[in-house]
Amino acid sequence: MSTKDESARVELLQGTLDLLILRTLAPGPAHGHAIAKAIERQSEDVLQVEQGSLYPALHRLIKRGWIAAEEGVSENNRRAKFYRLTAKGRKQLHLETTRWEKLARAIARILKPAEESSS
Repeated sequence: MSTKDESARVELLQGTLDLLILRTLAPGPAHGHAIAKAIERQSEDVLQVEQGSLYPALHRLIKRGWIAAEEGVSENNRRAKFYRLTAKGRKQLHLETTRWEKLARAIARILKPAEESSS
């Protein structure tokens, strides 16, 4: 996964793509292409998810029992594998979201210390 602007490419923390996939699947099942497009759309095209990152992540999440896959037909009548969150995946989504929010607050405190923000 990378940012859209290759000159400003950002290496995201390990596990970030997993969290984004879990969050994207929270409303309901989706196929791989739809997951990638949803992440791009929801990030206002800042994040780009390449197939070379997406499918290994999906396989990893299946192996961990956080998502399950089943065959189906996409909106354009093509066979596709649809991924959905499992109960274990919903618990993991909550845990990972809490961790991410804690990390983001900590980084924000470092980037903008309290004494600077009160000036």
